[in-house]
Amino acid sequence: MKVHVLTTKAEINPTLLQDKIVVVLDILFATSSIVTAFAHQCLSVVPVRNVNEALQLKDQAEFQNHLYSGEINADTLEGFIQPTPIALCNAQIENRNLVYCTTNGTVALNDSKLAKKVYVGSLLNTQAIVERLISTHSEQTILIVCAGSNNRFNLEDFYGAGAFVEALMQSSIGPEIHFTDSAIAAKQVYVSGDAVDILSNARVGKMMIERAWDHETHFVARHNLYNIIPELHSDGVIRI
Repeated sequence: MKVHVLTTKAEINPTLLQDKIVVVLDILFATSSIVTAFAHQCLSVVPVRNVNEALQLKDQAEFQNHLYSGEINADTLEGFIQPTPIALCNAQIENRNLVYCTTNGTVALNDSKLAKKVYVGSLLNTQAIVERLISTHSEQTILIVCAGSNNRFNLEDFYGAGAFVEALMQSSIGPEIHFTDSAIAAKQVYVSGDAVDILSNARVGKMMIERAWDHETHFVARHNLYNIIPELHSDGVIRI
């Protein structure tokens, strides 16, 4: 196994993804929200790139009964559910399908869709995905994709990538895994501090505090709360 961390979605090269296994991270909050939605019995999530794509789906009969959640630059879209984990849980998503639109995370998921497998990762389900990587993809190249923010580096996503690297290093096959420099750097960030402190002091984390959403940040800082592995399928829909 080879493990590499992409520090922003801008580093994704779709032409090189065909034989790769991708784990997409948008800790604050897209991938954390998707994992939480499935933990609360959401049936499926359709990640779209922007509000225009979401509104186009709304006009189609098969999507009219879906719930819609999304933001642009951290502002919740008018008429949409706030796209954070606790807000989604409070929106009664059980047995519902969700169309989900964010500035970075859903874009990174769509940019990764040509990979052999695309998993939705977070601190909330790190161990579950790591166990899948070890059991099913032990001889393949793993790309941990940090969504970043408008193609800029995000501390919280890099910290999340480090959690995956550390878990892989501690696994039974750790000595047989080759970690690139970016993966080793992510691990060093992960072991350097507490999740809540790092997420809260990151640029996006500070924005969440300003919006009084710090309870959402505290929630997604929890490690291995869910044994759930959402996967983006070839039809563009995330399921478990």
